Amino acid sequence: MTGFSDDTMWQAVVDCDSAYDGKFFYGVKTVGVYCRPSCRSKTPLRKNTVYFMREEEAVLAGFRPCKRCRPERCGQAPAAGLAEQAKKLIDDHYGKRTLLMAELKKLGVTQSHLAAVFRQQYGMTPMRYLGSRREQQAKILLAETGASIIDIAAAIGFDSLSAFYAFFKKQAGTTPHLFRVQSKSQKA
Repeated sequence: MTGFSDDTMWQAVVDCDSAYDGKFFYGVKTVGVYCRPSCRSKTPLRKNTVYFMREEEAVLAGFRPCKRCRPERCGQAPAAGLAEQAKKLIDDHYGKRTLLMAELKKLGVTQSHLAAVFRQQYGMTPMRYLGSRREQQAKILLAETGASIIDIAAAIGFDSLSAFYAFFKKQAGTTPHLFRVQSKSQKA
């Protein structure tokens, strides 16, 4: 059945050993949940633990995935995949804050965990990346279109003109109006 003895698998569960993630899963009979070996939840009693070589076996046996260790995502490269998903969501929805936050929440991790993984992958937090993405788009729209500043503010996700002005001045070091004037004079 497996290349691991019960004792080896039990020790991996007790030690929360991530080296065994994806190699087997364990289920806890009393709560009906299955986990990856590295799960940081409370260690179950050994007599309540069953082992599965594949995730499908755990599901067929009636176990549901743990909400803490997310064993159904075991095959994914956790950090890189999660950060890449978040970056794509920000790129796609930077102008729709409510939708963006809802989509980020669907990733199934806390904001602090996402921030740590994103920072590790890209050297900045998701919110800082969102700010730079909004600034970049605002500069393009200010320099290349005749759209009003209030329309540009709305297009990149700001509900008020004053919030957009404060954001833009902090990011770009100038007001949107002065940026537009300077970019037009540089083109001439």
